Amino acid sequence: MSDLISMNDAAPVEGKSGFNMSQISEVKAWVVSQFDAAGKDVLDFEYTSQSICHLHNLAALSQANTQAALIVANDLHQKAAEYSSQAARIREILENVGLAIDSLPANVVASTQVIANVANMLNIRDTELSSFLIAMGDISLRKTRTKDKRIQLERESKILLDQTRMAIARLTFLKRTVQQLEDDSSPCEAQMEKWKTNLEVMAAKENQYIQQHANFKELLNRVGYTPEISHRVLVEMAEHRQELEKKTTPIVNTLRSYHDLPPDKDLAALAIEDKEREYAAAEKCLEDVLQSALATTE
Repeated sequence: MSDLISMNDAAPVEGKSGFNMSQISEVKAWVVSQFDAAGKDVLDFEYTSQSICHLHNLAALSQANTQAALIVANDLHQKAAEYSSQAARIREILENVGLAIDSLPANVVASTQVIANVANMLNIRDTELSSFLIAMGDISLRKTRTKDKRIQLERESKILLDQTRMAIARLTFLKRTVQQLEDDSSPCEAQMEKWKTNLEVMAAKENQYIQQHANFKELLNRVGYTPEISHRVLVEMAEHRQELEKKTTPIVNTLRSYHDLPPDKDLAALAIEDKEREYAAAEKCLEDVLQSALATTE
């Protein structure tokens, strides 16, 4: 079967990848042995650096596992031989003292078989009382550890159960809250639409008021309004006007009484000059009062 693997393929591989002939020979020998053991022909394949490296690693791993298996198998064979020899020696001793298995009662054989089964179950090498005590102590310790672990697991399970119940309760509360929010969403949406409409109306009113303010400001600028003309100044000017009207009313009445007199040019001219002087004095007084009021405001 090894003839199927050509040696001519090894030369290019050695030149390209740097593998030596011994490594390639080891790989070829291992492949041939594996296919021979399986009873199959070796498949023809091309040697490459990747295939040689992979097969060499597999061969090394397989040989290591095979060697370890042989060591374990030899140890088990040796132990079996020792157990067989010890069994033959014990059987011979029992036969010499008249305790052969064939001569023992059935109940003794059954008890012996039970003891052997228990020893095998406890995984002890002999049936000595000390071995049984040690095995039973080991089982008791493992039982105690298992019990402690079971108690711990029960505690953790209880904690997890409580947490699960709390999570379920919270989930139920959240579902109720979500449902309540969904139920309350319709009135809230209607209220939001109402507020939106109100906001639009308020925005329109704001624009209207801004336009009216601009119009009023333009009107005040057109009529000559200044910030110095305050309400207090206007009130003071109105009061002074009333005082001046009180002072000028008798003069006007006197002038009207002159209309009933016969015309006298000289007297009329004197009266007119006198009234003009009084009128000029009154205007000057009014102007002084306005000036003083404006100065006080500034």
